[in-house]
Amino acid sequence: MKFQTLESFELPQGFRGKPGWYVQLWWIVEQLLFRPSPQFMYGWRRLLLRLFGAKVGRNVILRPTVKTQFPWKVSIGDNTWIGDDVVLYSLDQIHIGNNVVVSQKSYLCAGTHNYKEPDFPIYGLPIVVEDECWIATDVYLAPGVTVGRGSIVGARSSVFKDLPSGMVCIGSPAQPIKKRIAEESYMLKDPALV
Repeated sequence: MKFQTLESFELPQGFRGKPGWYVQLWWIVEQLLFRPSPQFMYGWRRLLLRLFGAKVGRNVILRPTVKTQFPWKVSIGDNTWIGDDVVLYSLDQIHIGNNVVVSQKSYLCAGTHNYKEPDFPIYGLPIVVEDECWIATDVYLAPGVTVGRGSIVGARSSVFKDLPSGMVCIGSPAQPIKKRIAEESYMLKDPALV
């Protein structure tokens, strides 16, 4: 019995979402125009991603070392920061909301393989990071996960299942450990209101 026979692997028709030459063109543009651009040229990098089909909101900060597999499968909301060495492995849709921070070295992986089949077929599952989240340094987001609005995923965590909104989540696998903001912190400190 063979567990894996990679000579029989075939990329599904249309999997990349664009023809091969277009994919290669993006990879060349990313290497020659995106990555070497000076740190302050955020508008330039937003423009390059938009030219290749990404939906990129206003005031998005993209560091030059961000790597995007297929930009036409990526959407990033307004006022979002994508840090150094972040990988957006967009084999399927990756949606990052408004006012999100994805910190350095995080890896958003929107694709996987079916290990139960000998030809090791590849498939994608979308990733969603809802508004106002913070994905801390070196976090792994697995295919198909959603991180709920306002949640924090702690450094070096691995997310394999959906995470609820408004929570601090840590570990591998990441688990919610507490609310991000306790209810009493919303109260004003005005003595007249106490």
